[in-house]
Amino acid sequence: MTADHAEHGRRKDGGGTGHPEGDGDGDGTGTVTTAVPARLDRLPWSRWHWMIVVGLGTVWILDGLEVTTVGNIAGRLSEEGSGLAVSSAQVTGIAAALYVAGACVGALFFGWLTDKYGRKKLFMVTLVVYLGATAMTALSFDAWWFFLFRFLTGFGIGGEYAAINSAIDELIPSKYRGRVDLIINGSYWLGAIGGSLLSVVMLNTDIFPKDLGWRLTFALGVVLGLVILLVRRHVPESPRWQFIHGRGEKAEALVSSVEREVEEEKGEPLPRPAGEITIHQRKSVGFGLIAKTVFRDYPRRAVLGLSLFIGQAFLYNAITFGFGAILTTFFDVPSGKTGYYFAVIAAGNFLGPLFLGKLFDTVGRRIMISSTYLVSGILLFGTAWLFGRGSLSATTLTACWCVVLFFASAGASSAYLTVSEIFPMETRAMAIAFFYAIGTAAGGISGPLIFADLTESGVVGDTVLAFRIGAGLMCAAGLVAAVFAVKAEQRSLEDIAAPLSSVAPATK
Repeated sequence: MTADHAEHGRRKDGGGTGHPEGDGDGDGTGTVTTAVPARLDRLPWSRWHWMIVVGLGTVWILDGLEVTTVGNIAGRLSEEGSGLAVSSAQVTGIAAALYVAGACVGALFFGWLTDKYGRKKLFMVTLVVYLGATAMTALSFDAWWFFLFRFLTGFGIGGEYAAINSAIDELIPSKYRGRVDLIINGSYWLGAIGGSLLSVVMLNTDIFPKDLGWRLTFALGVVLGLVILLVRRHVPESPRWQFIHGRGEKAEALVSSVEREVEEEKGEPLPRPAGEITIHQRKSVGFGLIAKTVFRDYPRRAVLGLSLFIGQAFLYNAITFGFGAILTTFFDVPSGKTGYYFAVIAAGNFLGPLFLGKLFDTVGRRIMISSTYLVSGILLFGTAWLFGRGSLSATTLTACWCVVLFFASAGASSAYLTVSEIFPMETRAMAIAFFYAIGTAAGGISGPLIFADLTESGVVGDTVLAFRIGAGLMCAAGLVAAVFAVKAEQRSLEDIAAPLSSVAPATK
């Protein structure tokens, strides 16, 4: 047995259906044998799964809209008459770092609550926090208010990452888990496209005054978020979370109703589930046990998670946080036109997970994760070399970025997929939160502060250095993935990492 499997062992699939052996519901102290995981994994794709994708995945579009809009309006906010006394560097540096810091804190705080109180409660609460803070940002009257609510907006979105990624992976069949997770996380860039094009309209002073257009942009994000909140009400709790936390009867009832719905839709009976698993139900898991599990029992996977998050965070910060400044400083692109360029970059980001996502389920995690990281890093090194030689224009630089991020986006999305599937069920949301917070703090807080100065200095060598830092860390993460990545494709979550509550292997 390897270090990654430790003493918890691995679940072995077999036949059978679930049946309770203890109280099964309510106090979280019973022992239950269940086929819920196998029943979920053997479901064909259906309307029910589309409801999950729409209800949970569309919030990334809002996140992309939010972040891109702020980046694009930085120049406008610094202008006289905007209604805010801030500089462009403060928006792309301090405000961006506060947003990411809030996301890190929110991920840890809400991640713990998600594992304790369930996925559904928290993905509703975190969206409400996000919407409230976004609305308050639109009402900013001074720099401190703007900075405060950028932090709180990030606080909400960090909680979304933990609650939603854990719920998605626990509800989507193992056959489709990789591609769905990648595409949902990649949908952030659909919002980025919208934010880029929207900023072109909102920054047009022939349409909106300087002090109104950027406020209406945030207000529109609130309206879209309210629509998502209404849809999300119909997304159920994770049955996997339910049967471990003493709600076995509710889990069985939910899965049975989904099975009936799918059989009615497909017009044929479902195949037998692959096997059962026996677990001892518990209400919560402490931080000590989570830390011990992640770092003592799965050290290689812990290194993998940290590497993937740090690498992608620095690469993206090297490009996206300074893209507007680079275009205006070195290529004299008007600030009101940078949105067009970023829309092209964002399209490349979304197309990466869309076209490469299926390969993560077929070719495999290890090959695809390592190759997307390495290819994007090498391509960014090439872009830095061309930029340093003065061989690029605004258009060709954007084209280079687009190709780099086609691969990088698939790799970055796979970081979330990886940490949400390679650790035990009871630690899932906290694992996502921890690796997101550590990796993003390293690259997402320090990144904007470092890269804002490098890309706005007007010195070609400084911008080349920013590119090389991002590229180097991305390549390093790719090498780690080549060695440590787990072959998780088309395997049940319980097979990849047995639940801490498991008291007996699944029946054969």
